[in-house]
Amino acid sequence: MVEKEETGWMISTKSLSKTYPVGTSKVEVLKDLTLSIPKAKFVVLCGPSGSGKTTLLNIISGIDRPSNGEIMVAGQTLIGQREDFLSDFRCSHIGFVFQSYNLVSTLTVAENVAFPMEWQRKPSQEIKARTLELIKTVGLAHRETHFPAQLSGGEQQRVAFARALANDPELILADEPTGNLDVKNAEKILQVLSLLKENGKTVLVSTHDLQIRELADQVITLKDGRLASSDE
Repeated sequence: MVEKEETGWMISTKSLSKTYPVGTSKVEVLKDLTLSIPKAKFVVLCGPSGSGKTTLLNIISGIDRPSNGEIMVAGQTLIGQREDFLSDFRCSHIGFVFQSYNLVSTLTVAENVAFPMEWQRKPSQEIKARTLELIKTVGLAHRETHFPAQLSGGEQQRVAFARALANDPELILADEPTGNLDVKNAEKILQVLSLLKENGKTVLVSTHDLQIRELADQVITLKDGRLASSDE
C-alpha cells in the first residue's frame, strides 16, 4: 500500500483526464484537470450538464478511475490501487450522497444507515446507538422501520445523508442533493448541509441550487471537462 502523505489538502488533482469509449470513438469527459480543495471547507462544484461534475465526484470517491493524471484524497493516492483497497478507503473516509439516493430497497431506514458500520464490523451496540443518532439528526426517527419505497424522495435523500455520515467520514460528496426535490424537502437538505459545515466537515457538493451555493467557502466551475474557475 502506498504511504499516506499528510497535506493541508483534502483533495488534489494534477492533469486529471477521463475518456470513455463510445462505439469506435472516444469521449473526453475530463480534460487536464488540476485543482486543490482544502480540509474543513464547504466547496460547491458548478457547471452545465455534461461538464464532468458527476465523473469528477466518482473519481474522487474511487468509484471510477481516471484515464490519466494524479489524484490524492485525504493524503492518499488513488492511482493504481486495488478495488478492495478503494472500497475500504471509501467506506472509512468518504460519505457519498447520490442524486438517485442508491438506498438498498430490501433494507429498512435503520438497516440502510447501519450498513457502512457493519461493513467495518463495528460493535453492535455502537452501530445501534450511532444509527439512532443519525436518523434523529435528519428528522426521521418515526421512519426507522420503513423501507425506501414507503418514503418520499426527500425522506430517501435524508436517509442517504445519514448513511453517508455513518462512519464519521472526513469527506462528504453530494451529487445534486436537492435536484429532484420540492422546495420544502430541499430546505431540509440545506439544513443538513449547514450542520455539516458548522461541524467542520469537508463537503464537496455538485449543485445548481443557489441556496447551497451561499454556503460555499469555494466555488469550482467546470466547463466542457475543464476547470473554468475556482473562486474563494
